[in-house]
Amino acid sequence: MNTPISRSPRPDTGRKPHSAHWGVFSAAWKNGALEVLPHPGDPDPNPLIQNFTNALDHPARVTAPMVRRGWLERGPGPDATRGRDDYVQIGWDHALDLLAAELRRVQDRHGPEAVFGGSYGWSSAGRFHHAQSQVHRFLNTALGGYVRSVNSYSAGASAVILPHVLGSMDDVARRNVTWEQIVGHTDVVLAFGGMALKNSRVASGGISRHIERESMRLAAARGCRFINISPLSSDFPTDARADWVQAVPGTDVALMLALVHELVANGWHDETFLMENCDGWDVFQDYLLGRQDGQAKTPAWAAAICGVPAAKIIEMANLLPGKRVLVTVAHSLQRAEHGEQPVWMAAVLAAALGQLGLPGGGYAYALGTLAHYGKRSNAVPVASLPQGINGVKAFIPVARISDMLLHPGEPFDYNGKRMPYPHIRLAYWAGGNPFHHHQDLKRLTRAFSKLDTFIVHEIGWTATARHADIVLPCTMTLEREDIGGAPTDPLLVAMHRIATPNGMARDDYDIFADLSDRLGTQQAFTEGRTSGEWLRHLYEKTRSALREKGLEAPDFDQFWEQGELTLPQQDDDGGILRAFRQDPAGKPLPTPSGKVQISSSVIAAFGYADCPGHPVWLAQKDAPTPAHPLFLVANQPATRLHSQLDFGAHSVSGKRQGREVCTLHPQDAAARGIADGDIVRLFNDRGACLASAALSTTVMPGVAQLPTGAWYDPVEDARGEVALCGHGNPNILTRDIGTSSLAQGCCGQLTAVQIERFDGVLPPIRAFEAPG
Repeated sequence: MNTPISRSPRPDTGRKPHSAHWGVFSAAWKNGALEVLPHPGDPDPNPLIQNFTNALDHPARVTAPMVRRGWLERGPGPDATRGRDDYVQIGWDHALDLLAAELRRVQDRHGPEAVFGGSYGWSSAGRFHHAQSQVHRFLNTALGGYVRSVNSYSAGASAVILPHVLGSMDDVARRNVTWEQIVGHTDVVLAFGGMALKNSRVASGGISRHIERESMRLAAARGCRFINISPLSSDFPTDARADWVQAVPGTDVALMLALVHELVANGWHDETFLMENCDGWDVFQDYLLGRQDGQAKTPAWAAAICGVPAAKIIEMANLLPGKRVLVTVAHSLQRAEHGEQPVWMAAVLAAALGQLGLPGGGYAYALGTLAHYGKRSNAVPVASLPQGINGVKAFIPVARISDMLLHPGEPFDYNGKRMPYPHIRLAYWAGGNPFHHHQDLKRLTRAFSKLDTFIVHEIGWTATARHADIVLPCTMTLEREDIGGAPTDPLLVAMHRIATPNGMARDDYDIFADLSDRLGTQQAFTEGRTSGEWLRHLYEKTRSALREKGLEAPDFDQFWEQGELTLPQQDDDGGILRAFRQDPAGKPLPTPSGKVQISSSVIAAFGYADCPGHPVWLAQKDAPTPAHPLFLVANQPATRLHSQLDFGAHSVSGKRQGREVCTLHPQDAAARGIADGDIVRLFNDRGACLASAALSTTVMPGVAQLPTGAWYDPVEDARGEVALCGHGNPNILTRDIGTSSLAQGCCGQLTAVQIERFDGVLPPIRAFEAPG
């Protein structure tokens, strides 16, 4: 690789506003260092903003266009050396000429159906420089379309099951119960998977006020009882004074069934609501009471599965009659085998209590999972970049990328359809890191080796960039201007540029504009606008809506100078569930029956054994065994968003000896001769990784917790095979299967492992070094 060019960020001067998914902030240069301060109106700022302080000129940045040597010398085609090859630095014109020629080749020989538009939407809070929108707009305008992915790794199962049962995920999660209602009305919150602040402090598009901690404190002070049903006590802040119910990971459905059984056995269920507002209760009740399979779903039955004593389950059920009860389910529960089941069963539990649609009661899927949820919606729109029309109809569930690349043409099931996997020759990625999101990373490496060409826009040398053929350096959010805004946050933010681009980095938009010029489609992509002109164009949609309401509507220059604009918000109307409760006939739910689908004849007709026509208890296969006796919970990290800026100051401060921290219960550690601070090896049949052990009673016995997001750092053995990840990425351990045939979501939350103290020579951490 050629010598990198200068890394100096050449900072602009003066304190300027900006926004990230984890908070609104301002930044300024003081004595050559970047100082980042949270918005003064934020009552509980997110420390993740401190990951910016050392990011601009970090050695992990990609500073120039790079081409993998093997691809440059041998041309496009499948190549097992991806991820191990070195790179050649070239100029921008050369890089774009190579890329334009390859896009023409693939389009001419195979059509746009051979191009996969990868990416994920978390790279920037800006509504214009949103990498996912940029790359999809480019592929639509330049090629006529691309094979897309649907749903998300976070909510792959819930996004599919909820429309069958209640309505869209947005309606059930985003436009439903608010934190104001909980503070004012709720008596009991049954939180399956908890309400971890590390999750609710984040929102795509930005968040100006983190209110979750204070809302829980106020509700608890009024007498609201929070119940944290999780293997981790850290899934609730101490401010909530939550009761911790330690359930075996992946067994929440059994516990929910037992709660409903206890309600029915005592006549505490709302039979009128179930008969008049729900469809399929009788079929489900036959299963619940054992008339269908000979096994009543009693507390004693559930206790043997979930590890919660039957007396405790009965005690929990006794808390519910006559109370305003809210049932929530974290994303984490549906990121596992049969992930559809807890989402569906929790809705049935709420329906049995008859409180759907009541203020502060019923069911609020994923409340506490994102800062979007539990907030009022804005009364005016926040515009985003149009993506154009995709002429390719083929798609995959997002978590099935390896299956698609390894098995082109083979059929897969999804939501009642059977479709073939497309044969992808070229993947174009911008704004995402599948080596964070995806499972079984050695399998993912094999999958990417099947491509002809892999293109990546990146700010840093992630594992995804290290597996690409062409790596184009793009600017990070602090190096460009944008507009930050979210549908449920009232603050529209003028995101000023904090520093000039590092090295040869360019905005995604400018890269795509020049590439479109080479392909003869520049006008379609840019519509004749520069980035600055696009910002003015997008802002005008919000301004026009403000003017229509007779509200203050500053022009763009005024908005940019003042740095922010407070938007009006809608009244709290409770969304579709409140409307349905108040007028079931006039405001039916968007389900086949217009009611809550306790059972679904539609799903039953699909014939999926792994997702039948009503909620059921299904044991997961990836569970502890004598060889791998511990559950590993691979949850979201507290020191970064996904894998973003893992090299950032705040993220690095949470590591030990440069490695991620694995939390173990002291009795599990003692049985293995592990002390606090020891380096440990986690392993199963798929792979292994190293981490630093932390001993704590905040995890239940039999469970280890290692967060996702550590940049993948493979270490090879003497045979050249990957022996382990030296940095602590748990996805070298997790299983790459779909949640079920219905949704094919991600199963990355849980797996089974063994852990031992690592006494060998520690491999160096190389994840943040540019490839040599």
